[in-house]
Amino acid sequence: MVKPPTARSTIPGVGRLGLVEPTAPAELAALDWVNTDSVELLWSLSRAANADLALRTLVRVKDALGAEGWAELDAELRTDTGLRGRLFGILGASTALGDHLAAEPQRWTMLRGRVELPTKQQLVDELLASVGAVPDGSASPTNLVYRAAVTGPEAVQALRSTYRNQMMLLAAMDLAAIVENEPVIPYQVVGHQLSDMADAALTAALSVAVATIHPDGPCPIRLAVIAMGKCGARELNYVSDVDVVFVAEPADSSASRLAGEMMRIGTSAFFEVDAALRPEGKRGELVRTLDSHVAYYERWAKTWEFQALLKARPATGDLALGQDYHDALNPKVWTAAEREDFVPEVQAMRRRVEEMVPPELREREIKLGRGSLRDVEFAVQLLQLVHGRADESLRVQSTIDALTALAAGGYIGRDDAANLAASYEFLRLIEHRLQLQKLKRTHTLPPADDEEGLRWLARAAHMRPDGRLDSLGVLNAEVKRNALRIRRLHAKLFYRPLLDSVARLDKEALGLTPDAAVRQLAALGYSAPENALGHLKALTSGASRKGRIQALLLPTLLEWLSDTPDPDAGLLAYRRLSDALMDAEWYLRLLRDEGAVAKRLMIILGSSAYLPDLLIKAPDVLRTFADGPNGPRMLDVDPQDVARGILASSARYDDPARAVAAARSLRRHELARVASADVLGLLDVPQVCRALSSVWTAVLGAALDAVVRASEAELGDEAPATIAVIGMGRLGGSELGYGSDADVLFVCEPRPGADETRAVKWANMVADRVRTLLGAPSTDPPLEVDTGLRPEGRNGPVVRTLGSYQAYYRQWAQAWEFQALLRANAVTGDADLGHRFLTMIDEFRYPEGGVTESVVREIRRIKARVDSERLPRGADPATHTKLGRGGLADIEWTVQLMQLRHADEVPGLHNTSTLETLDAIGGAELLAETDVELLRESWLTATKARNALVLVRGKPVDQLPGPGRVLSAVAQVAGWPGGDANEFLDNYMRVTRRAKAVVERVFGA
Repeated sequence: MVKPPTARSTIPGVGRLGLVEPTAPAELAALDWVNTDSVELLWSLSRAANADLALRTLVRVKDALGAEGWAELDAELRTDTGLRGRLFGILGASTALGDHLAAEPQRWTMLRGRVELPTKQQLVDELLASVGAVPDGSASPTNLVYRAAVTGPEAVQALRSTYRNQMMLLAAMDLAAIVENEPVIPYQVVGHQLSDMADAALTAALSVAVATIHPDGPCPIRLAVIAMGKCGARELNYVSDVDVVFVAEPADSSASRLAGEMMRIGTSAFFEVDAALRPEGKRGELVRTLDSHVAYYERWAKTWEFQALLKARPATGDLALGQDYHDALNPKVWTAAEREDFVPEVQAMRRRVEEMVPPELREREIKLGRGSLRDVEFAVQLLQLVHGRADESLRVQSTIDALTALAAGGYIGRDDAANLAASYEFLRLIEHRLQLQKLKRTHTLPPADDEEGLRWLARAAHMRPDGRLDSLGVLNAEVKRNALRIRRLHAKLFYRPLLDSVARLDKEALGLTPDAAVRQLAALGYSAPENALGHLKALTSGASRKGRIQALLLPTLLEWLSDTPDPDAGLLAYRRLSDALMDAEWYLRLLRDEGAVAKRLMIILGSSAYLPDLLIKAPDVLRTFADGPNGPRMLDVDPQDVARGILASSARYDDPARAVAAARSLRRHELARVASADVLGLLDVPQVCRALSSVWTAVLGAALDAVVRASEAELGDEAPATIAVIGMGRLGGSELGYGSDADVLFVCEPRPGADETRAVKWANMVADRVRTLLGAPSTDPPLEVDTGLRPEGRNGPVVRTLGSYQAYYRQWAQAWEFQALLRANAVTGDADLGHRFLTMIDEFRYPEGGVTESVVREIRRIKARVDSERLPRGADPATHTKLGRGGLADIEWTVQLMQLRHADEVPGLHNTSTLETLDAIGGAELLAETDVELLRESWLTATKARNALVLVRGKPVDQLPGPGRVLSAVAQVAGWPGGDANEFLDNYMRVTRRAKAVVERVFGA
């Protein structure tokens, strides 16, 4: 017999209600809600952010109320849906407010019936009444000074309880819509109410402070409390510091005690009261007179302090004095953008904000992370500071009001303003829900693996399934969508109006006036904003497809450019590059489709004067800026493959000039690749030096081969001699920099049966031709072949035979020439001849038993002359990267002195590389490990700085500049964290100073 189907119960079970705690059935039974009369209550409960938490707290409330009290609440819940929404809303979303209610359960009556938010005056009256405060003898309509009847711990407890009641009421109304069909309170209303509560709380705290500090009579001090930050802008969070500044007449010790006591009471009862935004910060006086404030802001204040003043407003105390403070200082806010240090200070502050967030929290930090609240606030305030002097409608305090005013004035698009306001309000809602849970100051989303915490947040934020995603999926999607929208805020807020003004692609757009556009560009770091505006017009001119693509690209490109050391030069370089590639269809498509390419290009163009011309002539390098499977494709290139390519390419031409031109072309491409990777921080110093040395060697070899081939064709016979090129100095050590010449020796050997005189003459002709071809004028970085280290210097023949070199070194060479041979290395030409040359000179550079003491003395003498005479006039010895204290010459001479003295006994010192020789010195324990590390660090630091100087200035430079834009650019290109120029310079001098001490010990030993 088939049993009839069991009818489904009309009373939902715990599973259907979303209750997961094992105690839930018993708790429902304890409330007597497991019946058909309670079904509506149960479904309301299930909509709470955490139904188990709400149920558990309700049981606590029932136990505390007793039978009669619970019966009253239970009856009200069955008929008053507003009470149900407000009560279940806070109990499911906030453990702290649930505990507050359970401690005194009669507080539930605040939530029943037709509830309205109290006015500011009602808030003030209630908080003052809690401590029995009455107007002080000095009180007036503009001087909110009261005297509390209760002080000490009792006052703190009374204020805390009353303030928490008001917070509970606001939160209940804010959360009610989660549970029942109650009105949603707009974000701005919540922020205004919390700020009014803060003002009332400060007024009450001041009343207790007056009674404590001046118990016997009217308060003799006029004290104004100025609200700053979010409180000043009336957009306060549930849990936040309240930033204040104090103005007093007189500003004596009594005033300081009064302000300090008020802060103590307020912090104990309500929230952290923070006066760190006062002049000189926490080191400054807590209380100042109005005149003292004005004097500080006129003489000493930094840009960020004027930015902070943008949100200042009188909150309590002597409101007339507070208004005087506002009237005196507010006009100064609107001239801050004209200050010389405005742009660098704003950029530095932005970097500091980003650096405050640990990398592992940047995607979860909704206040300070990427695409966060601070991004919106920072950008909005910057636009207000830029345009507010000319447009008084922008002189508003809250972020939402400012966005509205900026849109109305045409400084940003209306749709952009609306979207950003929506994203801002969404993140503020999430921030409020996070804080309400435990009434803790937090802005960090739960980690991805905390599904329970994220699900609670989704329900507390009223996320609802959308048919594809559950509430948690909707929350994650919304957080990502809004963060992404905010990440583009600089492009939207700063650059789109500029382009609308110059391109006129959108006829409906309200563009900036020319003056406003110039102001905006100046605030973004452009020192010649009129010129920048001209470049934008040129790039977006006409109705062509290229102009439209540029208009789409430029907002993001300009944002990236504004973060570089020289956005003016970067924009000009971008215009030149775009003009040069006007007919290359792939160029704009590459920038449009490959975000990494565009960003890397802007960083390079705004940082380096060395690279733009190279990129214009070798544009294919731009393709290597894209990412491949293993990262940037520019790193997939092997310098040895490049060298082989240069030799093979030039070998296709019989004409030496054309062969050298082909080699130059590939060199140009390789220089652009290496320098680009260097600017982007993708190569370390040894990698850069090896790549530059490799390409130099290949071009030198290509030129030599081409000249020899042409000569043999002209002679109609085999060349009368073989030639080897010996790299000296940095070329020999594979340590070339961007500004280095190629120091070489040419050695030849007559072929069997050839006349030696004719052979040597021919070899000199070849060497001269090679030097001439490579040294021919060009817009590329120069190719200077320097033979100054040859025997007899400039007076000796350019080329000698192997035997001639041997005879010279044996009979005539001086100590410095033996030292120079330490870096001799065969780089190109006849490999066998080069090898035999190196074998021949080993007896001179690595003498048996080491060099004599007379040679050591001579080396020391020459080093002393170099130190005193070679430094250019006007150079700073502390920051000259080549000849300065602890610079490259110091380190290299020290290493070479150790080689001359010990290479005979330590084979590892038979090395032309400074760094590898230092490793050998350390391995042989010829110097302490710490000394070796100091020398190594100094060499790397000086080489990096010297290379960065060339990349920034576009020409060989050895002297670090003083503080300013150029030094900032050098610091950034050198990879100094944060690009702080002063820290970079301090580090350079510290490292080189410590290395110099090692140098002096070695040369003095």
